[in-house]
Amino acid sequence: MRTIAILPVKSFNAAKQRLAGMLGAGSRQALAQAMFSDVLTTLRHVPGLDAVAVVTSDRVAESAALGERVQVLRDTEQAGQSAATLIGIRYAQAAGYERVLLVPGDTPLIDPQDVGRLLRLETAVAIVPDRHGTGTNALLMTPPDAIAPSFGPGSFERHVVAARAAAVRYSIERVPGLMFDVDTPDDLADLSSELDGRRGKAPSTRGALRQLDRSHARASAPRVAPASA
Repeated sequence: MRTIAILPVKSFNAAKQRLAGMLGAGSRQALAQAMFSDVLTTLRHVPGLDAVAVVTSDRVAESAALGERVQVLRDTEQAGQSAATLIGIRYAQAAGYERVLLVPGDTPLIDPQDVGRLLRLETAVAIVPDRHGTGTNALLMTPPDAIAPSFGPGSFERHVVAARAAAVRYSIERVPGLMFDVDTPDDLADLSSELDGRRGKAPSTRGALRQLDRSHARASAPRVAPASA
C-alpha cells in the first residue's frame, strides 16, 4: 500500500507564539526549526513509508526538505494546520497514494519503529492522541480522505466523532514517541525531561535546548562591577 507522510510546517518566524513569554523570536524560530529537522529525519528512515510531503510557506523549511523521497508543497493560504494537511491530502490523491500519515512538526521524539508499527495496522483511521488525551499528534488514514482533519485544541474528540460519523473502522493508538508536542512552557519543560532519559534521540532539538540553556545562563549571570582604580 503506497503511503505518504504529510508534514505541515508553519513559518518558523511565526512559530510557537505561546512560548513568547519565555523565549524571544529568534529562540522560538531556532527551536521550531530543530524540531522539524528531527521529525523529517525520522520520517525519512521509516520502513514502509514511500514518501514525505512537506507543506509550508517557509523558505528555510523548503531548503531543509530537499532530498530523496521528499516533496515540497507550497502553503499559499497559510490557513492553519488542518488546511495545510488538506493540501497534502489532495496531492496524495492526485499522485495515487492509497494512505496518508499526518504528523506535526513539533513531535521530535517520534521513533521510526513506532511509526512502522502504525503502518502495519489494518484500520481505516488510526488516531494518535497527545499526552493530555485532548489533542491529536498523528492521523493515519486509508483512503487519504477517510475523514476531514480537524487539528487544534480538542481535536482528539473531533476526530473520533468524525470517524464514527463516516462509519469507518478506527482505532486509538497511544504512541510513546508521538505523545510530546510543544505548545506551552510546560510542554517544553516536559520534553526536556524526556530527552534527558532518551540518549541520542532528537539531536537537533537537544542541541537547540542546550543553546537556550546557555543563553539563559548568560542572561541571568550576575554582573561584576569593574574594580575601582
